[in-house]
Amino acid sequence: MVEKKALSVSNVKHTYDNNDFILKGVDLTVKEGEIVSLLGPSGSGKTTLLRLIAGLEKLRFGSINIKGTEVANVGNFIPTHKRNVGLVVQEKVLFPHITVLKNVIFGIKANKNEKITRGMEILKLFKIDQYANNYPSKLSSGEQQRVAIARAIAPNPRILLMDEPFGNLDETLRIELRLETKKIIKENNITSIIVTHDIEDAKTISDKIIKIENGKIIEEMIN
Repeated sequence: MVEKKALSVSNVKHTYDNNDFILKGVDLTVKEGEIVSLLGPSGSGKTTLLRLIAGLEKLRFGSINIKGTEVANVGNFIPTHKRNVGLVVQEKVLFPHITVLKNVIFGIKANKNEKITRGMEILKLFKIDQYANNYPSKLSSGEQQRVAIARAIAPNPRILLMDEPFGNLDETLRIELRLETKKIIKENNITSIIVTHDIEDAKTISDKIIKIENGKIIEEMIN
């Protein structure tokens, strides 16, 4: 069976000041349904690469292709909201003025009943459906992060991008949530890229670990 490519990054370079390059010619391929961790120290370029894939930064060198669509190259740029990517950042950035359920269904394109059904399904998977009508401020840090991940998964994104999603959690909660998240990602066959500096995060959740240092991929390991 031929394995499908979900993401292809070709010769991507990036600089913020036209002087020092943060990324120095990155080539990366992610298969459909694969979970890949980008592992490296702060300043290595891993978050910049994630932001380029998400469309939060404009690509200046190279190309990025998501499931057969070239979303960025030197002369072309498809904005974030048209890339159908799910994004989870370390700062949870939930909408504080609407309920947990409304947060989760925010990006779903369907009629109201279908949105609510899908939202409740995802909340149940993350064991937080009892908080559907609560506001985010009433939830613990771990519960809020569950909501953030659920919101990113709910619209069935082409690819799920997560930047240090377990970084602000205590160790016990961190272990629990990364196992839950991996289970849900795998059951839903969601292609995922996770940025982390924590080797245990990478080992626990990934099919493949890519080490980045000084703007270059230095090692790829099948986990």
